[in-house]
Amino acid sequence: MKKFNVGIIGYGWAATAHIDSINKGSLGQVTAVYSSRPLDPAELSAKHGGNIKAYSDLKAMLSDKSLHVIDVTSYPWQHADQIVAAAEAGKHIIAEKPLVLSLKDLRRTEKAVRQAKVGFTICFECRWASHFKVTKSVIDQGLLGHLHYGEIDYYHGIGPWYGQYRWNKSKKGGGSSLLTAGCHALDALLLCMGSDVVEVTSYDTKSQHPYFQAYEYTTSSVTILKFANGAIGKCAAIVDCFQPYYFHTHLVGSEGSILDNKFHSNRLGTNKNKWSQLALSLMDSGDVNDHPYQAEFDAFFESLDQGNDIPLTSLSDAVKTHEVIFAADLSASRGGKPVTIAAIRKK
Repeated sequence: MKKFNVGIIGYGWAATAHIDSINKGSLGQVTAVYSSRPLDPAELSAKHGGNIKAYSDLKAMLSDKSLHVIDVTSYPWQHADQIVAAAEAGKHIIAEKPLVLSLKDLRRTEKAVRQAKVGFTICFECRWASHFKVTKSVIDQGLLGHLHYGEIDYYHGIGPWYGQYRWNKSKKGGGSSLLTAGCHALDALLLCMGSDVVEVTSYDTKSQHPYFQAYEYTTSSVTILKFANGAIGKCAAIVDCFQPYYFHTHLVGSEGSILDNKFHSNRLGTNKNKWSQLALSLMDSGDVNDHPYQAEFDAFFESLDQGNDIPLTSLSDAVKTHEVIFAADLSASRGGKPVTIAAIRKK
């Protein structure tokens, strides 16, 4: 297997977690970083290991023929232009979430990546976490029977105490509570339910606490989803709460249920009056350093080496999830009027 040289766009909190995760693996190494702020290559190399070149000109980094992969960790409103530029430069792409902030930019980036025929992965790294690897395994083994209801919710107060708040509170920066952070929960719900969404209905609201008045968009939303196989689901995206980070998971099937790290299965004969325990690590932190980037990045480099799409977090996965998000936000903007995914795909 070859070793892939990676150039990072943006040098913030997420970038540092990405760099360390890439360099810990055996197939990738960060050799360049672009930032609008001046960076010392010697300091970068000493901090992260290897020999890292610092760029202040993005075009110059994209023209560096030694780079195989570009990792986009910049502000969300910069993603679309940078992903398109990276694709046109023939670079494989890692993109932080949210991929983009509008349906128009989703179509533009998807077209550019497909036309360039480059590899791509979206950082919906929760799909690679123990929490959802174990949960999905229980589902796939049929221990819950056929799922007919699921709810996965995201609770994470992003107030002035949180670094992301500085830019996240603007509509340009965050987009919506579902886009900025709740996208992880919605994406996990789509993974677990295993059926395409056909229609969504969404409502939103906002905390009256002064800390959240600076937000230019509503900071709490709840979305009801109708799936093609007849199942239904719910996803709440709450970024204006005062509580510990919580990734609520409750899945209900014809033969059992999962509640976070607890489960019951008729097929295993577990006690229906008392939850049994699953050996998994819950998603219980918003800290990027606690997220399973390395598992995703290792799989991405392996897929590039083999000439395949990455499982779980491919371009197609990214597009499907963002289509549902944009449908939900459109529904909320219309006061809860249902929106079909078919209608979104016509736009």
